[in-house]
Amino acid sequence: MFTSTASQLTAFHSLSLLPPLSSPPQPYPFRETNKRIIPTTTISVPVRKPGLSPFRLRVSANSQAAPASTEASKLSSIPSEMKAWVYGEYGGVDVLKFDSKVSVPEVKEDQVLVKVVAAALNPVDFKRRQGKFKATDSPLPTVPGYDVAGVVVKVGSQVKDLKVGDEVYGDINEKALDGPEQFGSLAEYTAVQEKLLAPKPKNLDFVQAAGLPLAIETAYEGLERTGFSAGKSILVLNGAGGVGSLVIQLAKQVFGASKVAATSSTGKLDLLKSLGVDLAIDYTKENFEDLPEKFDVVYDAIGQCDKAVKVVKEGGSVVALTGAVTPPGFRFVVTSNGAVLRKLNPYLESGKVKPVIDPKGPFPFTKVVEAFSYIETNRATGKEFRYMPSIWN
Repeated sequence: MFTSTASQLTAFHSLSLLPPLSSPPQPYPFRETNKRIIPTTTISVPVRKPGLSPFRLRVSANSQAAPASTEASKLSSIPSEMKAWVYGEYGGVDVLKFDSKVSVPEVKEDQVLVKVVAAALNPVDFKRRQGKFKATDSPLPTVPGYDVAGVVVKVGSQVKDLKVGDEVYGDINEKALDGPEQFGSLAEYTAVQEKLLAPKPKNLDFVQAAGLPLAIETAYEGLERTGFSAGKSILVLNGAGGVGSLVIQLAKQVFGASKVAATSSTGKLDLLKSLGVDLAIDYTKENFEDLPEKFDVVYDAIGQCDKAVKVVKEGGSVVALTGAVTPPGFRFVVTSNGAVLRKLNPYLESGKVKPVIDPKGPFPFTKVVEAFSYIETNRATGKEFRYMPSIWN
């Protein structure tokens, strides 16, 4: 029933529902027995229509998704089963399997069912798949994927603001490490709490929107936790990365930074300047810790906290997303919040804050294994590995 084809966080041993490897392939048992099934590289899934061509995807970085009304009309009938990528054991990319018989998730009272148009990968996705936070993970098997952009096709009884046909985006897991959803976004449908979603920015297509939620919420929450405000200075380590590129823009455009410095390799210095960086530092040629000036905040998105603390002002803050933490550095785990996305939507729609597109993306849905492999190299620019679905014809 399945065939194998072919980007910041860490979990109890949980029982695997995957049949033994020696057993013949069977559908993954995402059904009534799994009581917990209730709630930048981009991936999408096409709309199922009976009697049409086999499941496939086409990708275009500039493709414009169909209007919500069109998408909603295609989804008047929600199937009981869907296609999804799954893994039933922790490990490398080889544990990822494609399954065409996964049950469509049930919708709780405070949730909506989203028809996935695009999804995105983050470092947390592969770290979770590797079993690095299995102590707090949901039961296996797992449909991976945190970020999603799509169309609402069903609403729970307590949903207040969203309705069928709404175009939305968000990070489907409120707590990235604490019981993330068993049904992720690398599927045709995903169930999401209403409070975690926001209307998709009108000027962005689904592919652009899908790569934003986890990264932009991490960038924003980190700046808030430092007490960052207008007139302060900041150094961003790995400014060309998914979170770093957004920290730069938010610090400048939303928080009113007086000076933004950032590090990258030689080939990405122009990107940093285009994002609003005042001082672009080529880490291959100079050591940022040797800079004579100090900064109010250092946002470490690469894992160099021991060096970052050397360039922070007395009383300043160092955010460390990965690696060892050296005082006064601190780490946090982002909390998904649709209200943050709603707050930032005007900056996205005005073009003051823009998604950064990696030239390798988007990847088609059939290339999920390749997308995971690429993001695990840590060479991605921005967070935009987009996957758009083909149309059933």
